Amino acid sequence: MSAPAVAHPAATVVIVREGADGPEVLLVRRNERLAFHGGAWVFPGGRIDPEDYAGAADPNDVVSAAREAAIREAREEAGVHLTRGSLRAFSRWITPEPLPKRFDAWFFVGKADNDTVTIDGREIHAHCWMRPQDALVAQHAGGLDLPPPTFVTLTDFARHGTVEELLAAVSEGTIERFEPRLHTVEDGACTLYEGDVGYDSGDVDCPGARHRLWMVQSGWRYERSG
Repeated sequence: MSAPAVAHPAATVVIVREGADGPEVLLVRRNERLAFHGGAWVFPGGRIDPEDYAGAADPNDVVSAAREAAIREAREEAGVHLTRGSLRAFSRWITPEPLPKRFDAWFFVGKADNDTVTIDGREIHAHCWMRPQDALVAQHAGGLDLPPPTFVTLTDFARHGTVEELLAAVSEGTIERFEPRLHTVEDGACTLYEGDVGYDSGDVDCPGARHRLWMVQSGWRYERSG
């Protein structure tokens, strides 16, 4: 069996603002021609470049470099200017081993000021501000193609009624690690995350704690005990 593909260090930034009916997040649509999630609606992000390490507060710390990458990607892909102090790291997503293109992505959240969103027109072809719950409804209706990390993050953020409440919840938590294990089920797929009773065995039917994403024909559903 060949070794899994290298998971390249990367950064993603969830840009939030206070909307008329609660928090809104910035989603950008990737160029359909891109090999990795082409046409999907995602948060701004990309690989950590050498310049991100060079400009980081601690050049030897990957999280510090990821923070610089998140700032750069927000500027390059959406024209939004963020600062180091405005970003809070909250999760880390590692692409499953069987996939040929893998990333080890640090997720940050930051509040937008009054920047006008300007997409680059190359990697990014469209953008929208949406409440997390509205994005999930649109995904269920087939209007938005959301990768699993985006779907799970939106599901979590939809619980909060204001941006300040959302940011407070992030600051009180730790950086949660997601290293998905994908399993085929009768009407689609089920991804298990650490904390799920079946994470090590691969048994999606055994009773016990749940931490998983159902990606099935009836609709996606993020399930987490407690």
